[in-house]
Amino acid sequence: MDVLCFLWMLPAVLGVEEVLMDSTTATAELGWTIYPSLGWEEVSGYDENLNTIRTYQVCNVFDTSQNNWLRTSFIRRGGAQRVHVEIKFSVRDCSSIPNVPGSCKETFNLYYYEVDSDIANKMFPAWMENPWIKVDTIAADESFSQVDLGGRVMKINTEVRSFGPVSRKGFYLAFQDYGACMSLIAVRTFYRKCPRVIKNGAVFPETLTGAESTSLVAARGTCIRNGEEVDVPIKLYCNGDGEWMVPIGRCVCKAGYEALENGTVCKACPSGFFKAAQGEHLCQKCPINSRTINEGATSCICHNGYYRTDSDPPQMPCTTIPTSPQNVISIVNETSLMLEWSAPRENGGRDDVVYNIICKSCGGGRGACTRCGDNVQFVPRQLGLTDTRVHISDLLAHTQYTFEIQAVNGVSDQSVYSPRFSSVNITTNQAAPSVVSIIHQVSRTVDSITLSWSQPDQPNGVILDYEVQFYEKSLAEFNSSTLRSQTNTAVIRGLKAGTIYVFQVRARTVAGFGRCSGKMYFQTMTEEEFNSSLQEKLPLIIGSSAAGVVFLIAVVVFIIVCNRRGSDRTDSEYTDKLQHYTSGHRMKIYIDPFTYEDPNEAVREFAKEIDMSCVKIEQVIGAGEFGEVCSGNLKLPGKREILVAIKTLKSGYTEKQRRDFLSEASIMGQFDHPNIIHLEGVVTKSCPVMIITEFMENGSLDSFLRQNDGQFTVIQLVGMMRGIAAGMKYLCDMNYVHRDLAARNILVNSNLVCKVSDFGLSRFLEDDTSDPTYTSALGGKIPIRWTAPEAIQYRKFTSSSDVWSYGIVMWEVMSYGERPYWDMSNQDVINAIEQDYRLPPPMDCPNALHQLMLDCWQKDRNNRPKFSQIVNTLDKMIRNPSSLKATTPLSSGVHLPLLDRTAPDFSSFSTVDEWLEAIKMGQYKENFANSDYTSFDSVSQMTMDDILRIGVTLAGHQKKIFNSVQMMRAQMNQIQSVEV
Repeated sequence: MDVLCFLWMLPAVLGVEEVLMDSTTATAELGWTIYPSLGWEEVSGYDENLNTIRTYQVCNVFDTSQNNWLRTSFIRRGGAQRVHVEIKFSVRDCSSIPNVPGSCKETFNLYYYEVDSDIANKMFPAWMENPWIKVDTIAADESFSQVDLGGRVMKINTEVRSFGPVSRKGFYLAFQDYGACMSLIAVRTFYRKCPRVIKNGAVFPETLTGAESTSLVAARGTCIRNGEEVDVPIKLYCNGDGEWMVPIGRCVCKAGYEALENGTVCKACPSGFFKAAQGEHLCQKCPINSRTINEGATSCICHNGYYRTDSDPPQMPCTTIPTSPQNVISIVNETSLMLEWSAPRENGGRDDVVYNIICKSCGGGRGACTRCGDNVQFVPRQLGLTDTRVHISDLLAHTQYTFEIQAVNGVSDQSVYSPRFSSVNITTNQAAPSVVSIIHQVSRTVDSITLSWSQPDQPNGVILDYEVQFYEKSLAEFNSSTLRSQTNTAVIRGLKAGTIYVFQVRARTVAGFGRCSGKMYFQTMTEEEFNSSLQEKLPLIIGSSAAGVVFLIAVVVFIIVCNRRGSDRTDSEYTDKLQHYTSGHRMKIYIDPFTYEDPNEAVREFAKEIDMSCVKIEQVIGAGEFGEVCSGNLKLPGKREILVAIKTLKSGYTEKQRRDFLSEASIMGQFDHPNIIHLEGVVTKSCPVMIITEFMENGSLDSFLRQNDGQFTVIQLVGMMRGIAAGMKYLCDMNYVHRDLAARNILVNSNLVCKVSDFGLSRFLEDDTSDPTYTSALGGKIPIRWTAPEAIQYRKFTSSSDVWSYGIVMWEVMSYGERPYWDMSNQDVINAIEQDYRLPPPMDCPNALHQLMLDCWQKDRNNRPKFSQIVNTLDKMIRNPSSLKATTPLSSGVHLPLLDRTAPDFSSFSTVDEWLEAIKMGQYKENFANSDYTSFDSVSQMTMDDILRIGVTLAGHQKKIFNSVQMMRAQMNQIQSVEV
């Protein structure tokens, strides 16, 4: 920053003058050297205050060709770098002298000569301008001409001149008269310095001015005692007049001290006062229930029995724990309980009182009361309640319970006393069993479906039997039929072929039926499906005819049984929830949670419910589509505490937003692979609703790469890409299509393991996001730069479109997080891809990797590699690192890699400067010009070493200029080929 821009920011502090010589203080003759002897004459005179002084005068105006010199004695320089000369003199007006010749002057010259010792004599230095150095020709502002009886009436002029830099031990001054009638009344030489000063809380020492009149000499300041730097460096600048200006940086009093005496002293806070942080504010009085022990306190200590949390500001009064809740009311309904209470009489001086419910089960032959199991449900939650009401369910029937309602606040965990509570004892009644949570289809035929289900979590007694209710989906629910089963399986017969049926199951005890399960949809086989399956096995029957009719019958029976047991291989809209079996081994297939009529059922099936008390949020690390993303700790019973990431659902959500939010957990919970982000569980039974996953220390891949630009080897980068490809192969095998594969959706842990994340689907279903990454296309938002052409145009998302996106991720990795297609608009990207343009290889990208990218970007999706092939290819590269040494040359023809097509053709510019401005690199125009890159021919031949050599040091700017140079070179080649 140019300090001259701030010359008036600081009021001037007048400089100090150090006098080197003053002729007015002489008590005897000055004895200066005169040449020639008839020139200057030393006489006694008077100053303007009529004090006697020694002066020199000359008035040989009637003699032509005057050249009278007067040289001072040797003047020691002291510490001066620039010397100032103050001259007081008077000059006679030539027009007032009768018959004066034309050679009369009213000016004189000032010179100086530097030496290390007093060596001057009558003839040395020579009486001529060289070797003397001229300072200036000095003219009088006022000359005198009046004469009275008392003598001439003089008008005294005062002029100040300066010269420098001076570096020898001393100097002489010389005055040259060449035809004036004048008197040299006083001469004073001095230099200036800026005085010691305390400014902005810092002490600045006495500082000499610079060698030039415009010089600014920087002086470093030192904080006053008990002061601390807040802005560094701390500087003041001393100008040529000895004035301080341009303050930079400052010091303030540290914690426990306040500024007094106009900011020149930092004094300790007195007893009973404190100052928590450095700054210019004053000490504050200790808040109530607190005190200080010594002066200079940074905080006040709480009295016994009072506390302050880490998040409480130091000026907040110390507080204590609340009293117990009041007026507890309990209402028992079979195995459920409603508890209500009133707030404590005293909240301890805080407004963050919450309530915890401690559940203890008593009796039942177990002796003393024990803590309730995890099966007991609390709504809205068990711990951290802000309302004075809670609903408790899933208790055991005919069981005694004790419930303690604790009142706690922010300082309860610091108190030596246990939280104060009120308790209530209740006994539950007989109750029906809880709901059957999961129903599976075991097999199906054209007229039957075999089902199985799990036992209720809370039987509440002996299960007598189960009732299965079913009806055709196309009919109303009141047309349902029922079937009883003594076990948790049932075969429902007499169904219509190729028809979808709705099923629900409920359990019965002596207390009656429990609630029905959620609705599940299963479809019988069609005749065509059955016959097709049968025909596939007929060759086995024909080939074994020699075994006889008995064997044939056995085979037919075997086929029928196999069809009944294995018929679940046929996919349909509702049967894709089943586990598929292939080649004799079980292979898990992804189940779309949106095929469930009740999406909450999918959450319960695929995601583990975690109690809010096991989760501790530490800090907010970002924002997601539905709410904040935090880091924290998860401590499950019997397991060690682990670091986790926590996505929260913001308050005020709609039911649809809650469903869309939890759908990601329903998807993620089905995956188990080292390169897929792992779901720990969900919190749905208290607020806020949360999705808890493993914590990835290095965050998203794109930002991680940008922060570590150029820090990894090619093998390390290939290892990252191999991990992403392995995760995508697993998803592909699961029949899951990601649709938003990008470096921003890849997370990296501390071991550089990359894991695929972000399985949310809502942005593809709605059109309400403001993120410019996602652009409307056929009713949804699509990340254009990462999406395959058929997915943009026809919304055809497949594993092959994920392969296209993976190629873009490879490009992001090799370019260390560069934005694909740079500053091009989304429409420009679509148009360029349709014209068969593709991204160029990033800087230092091996040929083999860029070729794999181009394979992923094949226009025909059937020609793109599978993820299994990509994994194998990358494995081969890792085993054979020499294959990664060759870099990719620039292609030509219709498959020319896409460069920066946002800028017009270089031929539309007349100069290199215009071209640089167009690609937004105009700050390097002087670099190009100074290195003689002033024509497009010379620029087109530049290499990356050339770009670095001319002073482009930022990696991103190097890449952008190099890519534009490549584009220019390709365009020149195309122009030349056309001309040929």
